[in-house]
Amino acid sequence: MNIIKVFIVDDSAVVRQVLTQLFEGTAGIRVIGSAPDPIFALQKMEKEWPDVIVLDIEMPRMDGVTFLKKIMHEHPTPVVICSTLTEKGAEVTMQAMSAGAVDIITKPKVNLRHFLEESNTLIIDAVKAAAHARVGKIKSMPSSTEPKPKQNADAVIAPSHLKPLSETTDRVIAIGTSTGGTQALEFVLTKLPRTSPGLVVVQHMPEAFTAAFAKRLDGLCQVSVKEAETNDRVIPGQVLIAPGGKHMLMRRSGAQYRVEVKDGPLVSRHRPSVDVLFRSCAQSAGPNAVGIIMTGMGDDGAKGMKEMFDAGAFTVAQDEASCIVYGMPKEAVKLGGVSKTLPLHSIPELIVNSSTGTRLGIASNTTE
Repeated sequence: MNIIKVFIVDDSAVVRQVLTQLFEGTAGIRVIGSAPDPIFALQKMEKEWPDVIVLDIEMPRMDGVTFLKKIMHEHPTPVVICSTLTEKGAEVTMQAMSAGAVDIITKPKVNLRHFLEESNTLIIDAVKAAAHARVGKIKSMPSSTEPKPKQNADAVIAPSHLKPLSETTDRVIAIGTSTGGTQALEFVLTKLPRTSPGLVVVQHMPEAFTAAFAKRLDGLCQVSVKEAETNDRVIPGQVLIAPGGKHMLMRRSGAQYRVEVKDGPLVSRHRPSVDVLFRSCAQSAGPNAVGIIMTGMGDDGAKGMKEMFDAGAFTVAQDEASCIVYGMPKEAVKLGGVSKTLPLHSIPELIVNSSTGTRLGIASNTTE
C-alpha cells in the first residue's frame, strides 16, 4: 500500500492541529510536516518532499496563490486548497485552481474545529484524489479508494422507460467533471465560439465557489457562462454550471430545454451529481444530447452516461493521457456507455461540430 505523504501550510494553529490528527488517524496517509506560512514550508519540505500539499490562501509573508505558482514552476505537486467560505475567498481560490490546484477544502470563519471534524470524509477524499493527480508530469496511479455506501440517481430523479425522442439537428451538450475539471473546463470553454450549442455542466465544487467559477469563466469566454438557476433556458452560446450543494436536472418544455436546480441527497457521494444531470438529459433529450465526461476521481457520471448512450445520445470520455485523474472517464468506458474517447484538445471541436451529427458519427454510437 502506497503511503500518501501530506504537508499542511496554514497560518491557523487549529487547522494544522485538526488536519494533522485527521490524516494521522487515516490508513495510507502520513503527515510529514506543517508550517504557518510558505517560507517556513519551503525550508521544511526541502528535507522531504510531500505527495500532496494542503494549502491555505491568506497567509503572512507569502500568499497561497504566489506559493502555488512557485511550486508548480519549480516542483509540480498536487495541491489541495484550504479556503474560507467567503466571496473574496472564492474569487482568490479560483485563481489558485487556474494556477494548478486540483481540489478545494472549504472552511468557515467560525466553529472551525467542529466543521473540520464533521467534514473528515470529504477532506480525506480530497487528499486521496489529489494523490492520484497528474501534475506537471505523468505519475504512477495508486489503487482506487475503498468503496463506501452511496445512493444512485434514483434518489433525485426516477428512472424512465419512455421511448427516446426522435433525433433532430439541435444538440444540447452535458459535461461532467471533478478533480482537475476547473482547468479542463477552462481549456474547453475558452475555445468555443458564441454560436456553440447550449451546455449544461456539473463540476464537483463546494457551494459559494461555483458562482465565482462561473463569473471567472464568463470573463474569459466568448460564450456566456453563469451559475444555473431553475427555469434557465439551455440556449446556444450559453453555459449553465450547476450550483455547488444543489443538483441540476435538464427538463424539456415544449420545444425548449430548461434546467431545474433542486436539493436532494448526495448521489454517488456528490451534490451536484453528474449521474443526476446525465439521467435527466437521457430522459429529456435522448439522441439530441451529447454527453462528455472528463477528468475526475470516482465513478459519478458513469451510470448516467450509459443511460444517455442507451437513449441514443453521442457520448465522449476524455482519454487517460490528458486527464489529471482518469477515474470517472475510466468507469464510463468500463460500463460500455462511451461512443468515443478523445484527448482534451479535441473536445472543443467536437462540441462546435456536434450540430452536424453525421460528421462525428453521432447517429452510429460507435466506440473508438
